[in-house]
Amino acid sequence: MDGLFLQVAAQVVEETAPRADSIRDMVAHSGFVVQGVLYLLLLFSVVSWGIVLFKFKQIYQAKRESEQFAAIFWETKNFSAIHTAALEMPESPVAQVFRAGYQELMRITRVRKQGAPLVEGEPAGTDEGGIENIERAMRRAIRLQMTRLERGLAFLATTASTTPFVGLFGTVWGIMDAFRGLGVTKSSSIQAVAPGISEALIATAVGLSAAIPAVMAYNYFSRHNRVLTADMENFSAEFLNIAERHFL
Repeated sequence: MDGLFLQVAAQVVEETAPRADSIRDMVAHSGFVVQGVLYLLLLFSVVSWGIVLFKFKQIYQAKRESEQFAAIFWETKNFSAIHTAALEMPESPVAQVFRAGYQELMRITRVRKQGAPLVEGEPAGTDEGGIENIERAMRRAIRLQMTRLERGLAFLATTASTTPFVGLFGTVWGIMDAFRGLGVTKSSSIQAVAPGISEALIATAVGLSAAIPAVMAYNYFSRHNRVLTADMENFSAEFLNIAERHFL
């Protein structure tokens, strides 16, 4: 009687003990399609995290240098000195917008001092088109900086929107394989398909782990890009007012 009790107890302990299979073992035992999906999701995740780290550094430097440039711009009255300082702040979008406006302003001033027409076909010395030229140059610089700041966000958006479905595809395929194997073995026990289902569900988990950080990072960087764009537009308006009042 004691021997039977010990045998039953050992069987219960063996059945209830946690399996020693690790995530690596489950991935290794999964099917070819599921493994391909997992490696694809891993690639998406690695590239996304690389973009996230790069964008964090880019946004931080852009905000810091823009704040430094704004302080220099409002404290310094000499545009030449401001332009020299702007050359040392390549990551500041506001500084680059200033450079575009300053260079166009200097070109207009130089042309007028030489007495040549600003626009071909117009009489020399007219101011028509001067401020418009500066505004176009600064608008072009704003678009270039927006493009630079938004670089990489498209991949984050793609990762956020597609990886859950890619992971779901791997899960569905793995479950299909598990139930097909159940039909081949002629067994109706859940233990026969449990390993295959658990291996397939990893694809969904990996897909979500790639998508959630990507969508959070995309929203974070998009919000900061909108703030930097507003800073560039506000500065452009202030610069145009100063240029029109004191130079043109």
